[in-house]
Amino acid sequence: MKTLKWLPLALLLAAPLAALAQGHAHVHGVAKMDIAVEAKKITVNFESPLDNLVGFERTPRTDSERKRADEAVARLRAGDQMFRFDPAAGCKMSRVELTSAALKLGPAEAATKDGHADLEGVWEFDCSDATLARHVDVGLFAFNQLKRVQLQLALPKGQFKRELKRPNQRIVLGP
Repeated sequence: MKTLKWLPLALLLAAPLAALAQGHAHVHGVAKMDIAVEAKKITVNFESPLDNLVGFERTPRTDSERKRADEAVARLRAGDQMFRFDPAAGCKMSRVELTSAALKLGPAEAATKDGHADLEGVWEFDCSDATLARHVDVGLFAFNQLKRVQLQLALPKGQFKRELKRPNQRIVLGP
């Protein structure tokens, strides 16, 4: 029964990303992120034009581009450093999944047909009490081309939209 209680959160997060995958507005400098806070778990879904993260939108062609892509992927895989939740929640990263056809991450069918490559990420954090998280500091603006992150928050006290703009790095998890 507990699983059904949080099913709407899963649907909230799945629907926007599915819509993005089908025909999203691809805007350089802007990324989208959904954060769902449950009793013992926080899930972060992220979608961005690849250009925001590596400076190009295709498979890397040169050693320099491959190095830039490898560094970006390594930074994103270190989700516990990329997303630093309020210590009161006692969160530890439990899973990270990155998908980008151009970088050969995830399923091959994730390829875009319009020449605009993206990267999607999912990070899950197991927490002693996720509801105690009052904020999260994000390291996404270490990627120089990223200027804004459009946020959707699914929290125990409701659903909210926010926008995070450079240089601000803190997302308040509350009304």
